[in-house]
Amino acid sequence: MRDREWNEAVLPTERLTQLIWDDELSALRWWKALPLRWARTLWLLGRELIDGQLSMRAMSLVYTTLLSLIPLLAVSFSVLKAFGVHNQIEPTLQNFLSPLGSRGEEISANIIGFVDNVQVGVLGSIGLGLLFFTVVSLLQKVERAFNYAWQVSQHRPFVQRFSDYLSVLLVGPVLVFSALGATASFMSSGVVQELTTLPVLGWMIESAGRLIPYLFIIAAFTFVYVFVPNTRVRIGAALVGALVAGFLWQTIGWGFAAFVVNSTNYAAIYSGFAILILFMIWIYLAWLILLVGASIAFYQQHPEYLRLPTHWSDQVGNWRRERLGLLAMCLIAKRHFEGTPAPSADVLADELKMPMAPVADCLELLLNRGLIIAVGSTPETYLPGRASERIEVQTVLDVLRRSDEQPDPLALAPAPGGGIAEILAALEQASARTLNGLTVHDLLLERGLSDEQAVKEVSAR
Repeated sequence: MRDREWNEAVLPTERLTQLIWDDELSALRWWKALPLRWARTLWLLGRELIDGQLSMRAMSLVYTTLLSLIPLLAVSFSVLKAFGVHNQIEPTLQNFLSPLGSRGEEISANIIGFVDNVQVGVLGSIGLGLLFFTVVSLLQKVERAFNYAWQVSQHRPFVQRFSDYLSVLLVGPVLVFSALGATASFMSSGVVQELTTLPVLGWMIESAGRLIPYLFIIAAFTFVYVFVPNTRVRIGAALVGALVAGFLWQTIGWGFAAFVVNSTNYAAIYSGFAILILFMIWIYLAWLILLVGASIAFYQQHPEYLRLPTHWSDQVGNWRRERLGLLAMCLIAKRHFEGTPAPSADVLADELKMPMAPVADCLELLLNRGLIIAVGSTPETYLPGRASERIEVQTVLDVLRRSDEQPDPLALAPAPGGGIAEILAALEQASARTLNGLTVHDLLLERGLSDEQAVKEVSAR
C-alpha cells in the first residue's frame, strides 16, 4: 500500500519530466520546439537555483560590493569629473536604489557624501594603488561568477585582465553617463517639449521617454554578458538574457518596493541597521538577477545542454571521454590537414554538438601532454602538437583514460584469484593488438572521418 502511494506521488513529476525531456528538439517544428526549449531552460535554471551555487556566488558578490562600492564610485567620479558629466552619478544611483523608496534616497545621499570625502588626488601612490586594487578585486570576482555561469574554467591572463578592467573603469562610465546626459538634454529641449503638445507625436515621445530607461538597462546587461565572461558570447544570446534579466529587474524591483513599504517589523527589530539590511538584500537580488540572465544567455548559445535534464559534464565518464577526446583530436588534425582555420573550443563543441565543459576538459588533457597546442588568445585555437602520423591512437586513449587515476591501492594487494589478473592482462593485450601502430593520420585517410557519424557515436546515450 505504501509503495503504491509513493508511486502515485511521484508519478506527476515523472510525467512532467517525460513531457519536457522525451522529445528531440531538432525533430519538432519551431512553434513546438520554442516553448519546450524555454521549459527546459527554466528546468535547468531551477535546478541551479536549488543547488545553491548561483545564490552562493551572489552572496559573495554582496560582500565584495559593500567593500568596493565607495572606491568604485570614487574612481568613476574622478574620471567623470574630468569630462564634466559627474552630476549624473547621483540620479543613476538613486534609480538603482529606487526599490528602497525613501530609504534608497537616504542611502544614496550617504554614499555620495562618502565619495565626496574621498580625495583621490591626495591619497598618494599607495592609497591610489589600494583604491584600484579594491575595485579590481570586485571586477575579478564578478568575472569568476560569470565564468561559472558560462562553465568557463580559464580566467583572463593578468595583462589582459588589467587592460580590460582599466578600460571599463576609465571609458565605461564616460560612455554611460554621457549617453544618459545626452538623452536627458534631448528630452528636455524646447523642440521636444513643443512636439509633446501634438496629440499622436506627443504620445509617442512620452512613451519613448518611459521606454528609454528600460532600453538602457537591457543595453547595460547585454554589454556585461558579452564582455565579462572569458569566452566568446554571441550578441543574440546576450540580448535574450538581458531581456529576461531586465524584466526580472523591473518586476522584482516593484515587488521589493512593496516589501520595503511594509517592512516596519525590520525597523522595529534592527532599528538603525534596517536600512543596511534592506540595502544588502537588494544588492543580493540584483546580483542574482544578473547571474540568472547570464545562465539564460548561456543556454541560448549552447542548446546542446537542453538535451538532458542534468548537466552532461556530470555524466562524462571514461567511456564517453575517450570517444569525445579522440574525436576532438581527429577534428583538429583534420582541419590542419585540410588547411582550414584552426578550431576553438566553441567551434569543436558546436561541431560535436556537445557541451563546452567536457570538450574543454578533454582539450586540457590533450594540451597538457603536448598532443595539441594552443595558439592565439581571444579565443584560443588548437593545432596538432606534432604530425598526425606520429600521434598514435593508443597514446591519445591512454591520456584520456588515465588522466584522473591516482596510485592504485590494489597494487600492493595479494594477486586476485579466479583468473582475474589473466583476464585483465588479456584485455590490455587485445586492445594493444587492435590499435597496434594505428595513428590519427590513419583514421583520417584510411578509415575516413565522417563528422555526422562521429557526432552520433559520441552523443549516443
